[in-house]
Amino acid sequence: MLGNKLFRVLTLLNNKSVLITGGTGSFGQKFAERILLDYPGLKRLVIFSRDELKQYEMSCKKSFSNNPKIRFFIGDIRDSDRLRRALENIDVVIHAAALKQVPAAEYNPFECIKTNVIGAQNLIEACLDTKVSRVVALSTDKAAAPINLYGATKLCSDKLFTAANSIVGERNLKFSVVRYGNVMGSRGSVIPFFLKMKTTGVLPITDPKMTRFNISLDDGVSMVLWSLENMEGGEIFVPKIPSYKIMDVAEAICSDCQKPVVGIRPGEKLHEEMITESDSHHTVDLGKYFAILPSTYEERIEEYAARNEGMRIKSGHAYQSDSNPDFLSVTDLKQLIEDIALSGE
Repeated sequence: MLGNKLFRVLTLLNNKSVLITGGTGSFGQKFAERILLDYPGLKRLVIFSRDELKQYEMSCKKSFSNNPKIRFFIGDIRDSDRLRRALENIDVVIHAAALKQVPAAEYNPFECIKTNVIGAQNLIEACLDTKVSRVVALSTDKAAAPINLYGATKLCSDKLFTAANSIVGERNLKFSVVRYGNVMGSRGSVIPFFLKMKTTGVLPITDPKMTRFNISLDDGVSMVLWSLENMEGGEIFVPKIPSYKIMDVAEAICSDCQKPVVGIRPGEKLHEEMITESDSHHTVDLGKYFAILPSTYEERIEEYAARNEGMRIKSGHAYQSDSNPDFLSVTDLKQLIEDIALSGE
């Protein structure tokens, strides 16, 4: 049985056409690199994004240069007509496009809503109008009990994607969401920032008590591939991943640097959470991952758990970065940072 499942995973994207929105970002490039290597039968890979320079730079990389299977489409998820054109004969969509910077979203709320919410709606409607069969949308821990606009827009997006399963009719189409924490080493994350600031001898700390969830790009890609294989439609998948303390990250990067406390930025949380107490009532433990099911699934949760060899989690249990039983040590962080540097991520 395990062998059959492994075979399905290894052949999942063979003879399929895949489109990645926001495909020039950190995740998009790593995902594209992985599937081009692991799925030799992949028919076509479309990178859909709005920045021509990033597309050009990506096309020049060894992993993508002169590959006849890859296509670069200039477009914006705000443009529904362009989305429909890009989705012609596409089987699988990975939705990674979003405005992600918390301060920028607070200052430019209309733009954040147009991309993260209206863009999600445009993509859903375009998928309904084409022959797409599976859609996995990337989310964030900031969508759980959001206190900033970015998190609120991603919560809206999550709700749109999970609810979309109710309107697929007889189409062979499923929508699910993957929610995880900070991607170690990705653009805009704390580690590249601290590495840059290390040369100044000062690492500014927002709050010494701050904690965050942590996942590597490789693990994020693996989770999305797992979700494509196992999704039934409507789930928000959450990984079991370690947390880190901001002070431990600073120590791992530069123990001798000054570490002045500068205060939390507008819209920033002291700790993050991926499953709220309210979510726990309809969440299933699948082993390596959790699946938050829509609240409308109440009568089907036990069936879902049994079918997927899982079990419902305890009601009232929240999955938070500060109470996480798994924390990265300073030694762990040093090794991970060194691995990132060696890989060039």
